[in-house]
Amino acid sequence: MNGILFSTVWIFGAISFAGSVYGAETAKTDQHSDYVLVWSDEFNRDGRPDPNNWTYEHGFVRNEELQWYQPENARCEGGLLIIEGRRQRVENPRYEPGHRSWKRSRPRADYTSACLKTSGLHAWKFGRFEMRGRIDTRPGLWPAFWTLGMARGWPGCGEIDIMEYYRGLLLANACWDGGGGNPAWDDLKKPLDEFGDPDWSKKFHIWRMDWDEKFIRLYVDDLLLNTVELSKTINPNGQGTNPFHEPHYILLNLAIGGAQGGDPSQTEFPARFEVDYVRVFQKRPL
Repeated sequence: MNGILFSTVWIFGAISFAGSVYGAETAKTDQHSDYVLVWSDEFNRDGRPDPNNWTYEHGFVRNEELQWYQPENARCEGGLLIIEGRRQRVENPRYEPGHRSWKRSRPRADYTSACLKTSGLHAWKFGRFEMRGRIDTRPGLWPAFWTLGMARGWPGCGEIDIMEYYRGLLLANACWDGGGGNPAWDDLKKPLDEFGDPDWSKKFHIWRMDWDEKFIRLYVDDLLLNTVELSKTINPNGQGTNPFHEPHYILLNLAIGGAQGGDPSQTEFPARFEVDYVRVFQKRPL
């Protein structure tokens, strides 16, 4: 199934691999014995991220954001994935004056960044998803660690924002089709100043999703931010599909500006979204 990881055989095969490679560090991260590690990227290589784990978005993609996505803005260095936002001009090869689409009516981009995704390589239904990272919270920056479903177009595919940040707010959200192709949201916005730590943005933090048949729970540093009840997340498409009972893939990106991201014009670049690891655990079969 093109790398989609649902196999019980694969899961049990991962147990010995996880134990030999990650050892005590993984055991410390996964504090519940009923979970086993099924996939991770520790970014312990220099150069481009592992192509067996990640593909890329290209160009202008969503939300009328200002950046041009390109793989060149992602690299592994010193045990970290670094997604770098740059003030860099890129000409739009699809530019058409007066075109109705914002993706084609812009002659150029003045910023570049990267969006990595496991689409087409790895996807999972249910589990514990973790990311340890450090986000840049200056004006105009919009980092995210999130998932999308694959069964249909957005918003009916489902979206889970395990970590999203913009304009002084840390978000923990889920969205699905609310009818007529309009998204229904269960969202949480937490101002950073509520953490009471002026150095919060300088530190690494752990974002986590615990996802099962009934609930999605979203955390930062073990603080529960949002609980989404999956009995309420049914797409009104006549078939009663629930996008959170279907496989999702992971995305990591640093957006700039756009519908929510704010004004980056006074922000000094480059900007960095740094990721120490991404790990996916699933419950041990009974």
